[in-house]
Amino acid sequence: MITYKHEPFTDFTQEANYNAYLEALNKVESYLGQDYPLIIGGERITTEDKIVSYNPAKKTEVIGRVSKANKELAEKAMQAANETFKTWKKVDPAIRADVLFKAAAIIRRRKHEFSALLTKEAGKPWAEADADTAEAIDFLEYYGRQMLRIKNGQPVESRPGEYNRYDYIPLGIGIVISPWNFPFAIMAGTTVAALVTGNTVLLKPASTTPVVAYKFIEVLEQAGLPAGAVNFVPGSGAEVGDYLVDHPKTRFISFTGSRDVGLRINQRASVLNDGQIWIKRVIAEMGGKDT
Repeated sequence: MITYKHEPFTDFTQEANYNAYLEALNKVESYLGQDYPLIIGGERITTEDKIVSYNPAKKTEVIGRVSKANKELAEKAMQAANETFKTWKKVDPAIRADVLFKAAAIIRRRKHEFSALLTKEAGKPWAEADADTAEAIDFLEYYGRQMLRIKNGQPVESRPGEYNRYDYIPLGIGIVISPWNFPFAIMAGTTVAALVTGNTVLLKPASTTPVVAYKFIEVLEQAGLPAGAVNFVPGSGAEVGDYLVDHPKTRFISFTGSRDVGLRINQRASVLNDGQIWIKRVIAEMGGKDT
């Protein structure tokens, strides 16, 4: 195993890098305005209701139109994730880690394209977009290695006549609600941390930056992630978000966003719903200084 190291940032004072980024911007511009479906259990589902993603620096420029999930489709995704969890949790952790390493290699080859998409969809300057993409690659490489490190559990000192073992087990279905400010790095990192540890995921990205999330799911599919392990369900926080947080099959929620929404999620997740057999776990990275 190659030792982990940070993905290097691009030096745009080098003419070759500068020109490569311009080419990437042209490539992204060639597919602006397309329609993108939901992905549930590997199935592409198109809805009439759309989330329209605009370039924040040029509001007349449509980045893409993304199908919008409702409660019924959220339930369909939940069932797909639940069914896939039965097999994905049993996959050799080293195989799960390989999916992350393959995805990192794919993104590395398309690094400027993803960064250019961030420039268009999130309004990020070149250097900030490049850093966002580099961090996404870092998460893939780091979490893959962490899974290999902990896959056999931890050593435990047993008393004479006893045999004790410390193993890590997958939890179940995770809801990932990712932010707009790091729409690639945080979205990818929170998703793959859950996946590599054997959980299945429903990804609800920020409504202002859903296209980069869709493109990332395509990469995971190309890297060998099985259908249903991750499900792409952008939608309304009040409708889809609340429904998924409240769902009795939800095992944990990973959220990055505002303090008010994070507190709302914590409060709703603390309620025991019919059919729920565990306490839900909440990971909430909230806005504001030192929250």
